[in-house]
Amino acid sequence: MSWRQRGSLWCWTPPQPRGLIEFIGGSYLAATPQISYRRLLEALARRGMAIHAWSYVPGFDHQAQANDAWRSFRQRRDPDQPPPLRLGHSLGCKLHLLAPDNGRGCSALAAMSFNNFSAERSVPLLAELGGALGVTSEFSPSPEETLRLIAKNYRQANNLLVRFKSDQLDQSPRLLQVLQNRSQDRSRLLERAGDHLTPASAGLRQNLLGGWADDPARQRELDQLANQLLQWWTSPDQTRS
Repeated sequence: MSWRQRGSLWCWTPPQPRGLIEFIGGSYLAATPQISYRRLLEALARRGMAIHAWSYVPGFDHQAQANDAWRSFRQRRDPDQPPPLRLGHSLGCKLHLLAPDNGRGCSALAAMSFNNFSAERSVPLLAELGGALGVTSEFSPSPEETLRLIAKNYRQANNLLVRFKSDQLDQSPRLLQVLQNRSQDRSRLLERAGDHLTPASAGLRQNLLGGWADDPARQRELDQLANQLLQWWTSPDQTRS
């Protein structure tokens, strides 16, 4: 088995896959998800999951990028197979939540380290330049509009929000509140040790520094995370959409 690029997707297909994960990473780590998130995604693949990971460079129009990701996943998906698990990290969570099908095309969403900051908070230089030039720029939709759209349009009831305890960028509790205010919602929060880069750092270190830099303890953390994600997704009380 190995990674294969299919347009904007990086795909890993194990023999007789037990399901499909559609993954969107966060920030600039997502340009090479097969490298930046390699250890977590391959841990999921070893457990029988096919992986489709979207490669992109973040821009200001998050709705357009959410649409692009959704179309890429839909084109590669086998319509005869069960609905996938959507998995996101940081900005990737927001893009999944803004998918034009409003979550109807998946069985569940696992959102790690949900982040919904403003453009000026996410890109500090923007605030400095904006003030000097007398202009303002913001993501579309804005943080406030994003939460409003989720509350109004998002239809997927099965959501696992993963928060890492040392993550200073995580905004999962606010998202959980919005989701749980919907009728018949089954969203829940999982807290684990780690920080904002926990899902990505092992694969990134491995690629840049070689195998000696891949901390076995960090790999065990990612294996445990993979187990928890799949146990939640396949649990008997996890009602599929």
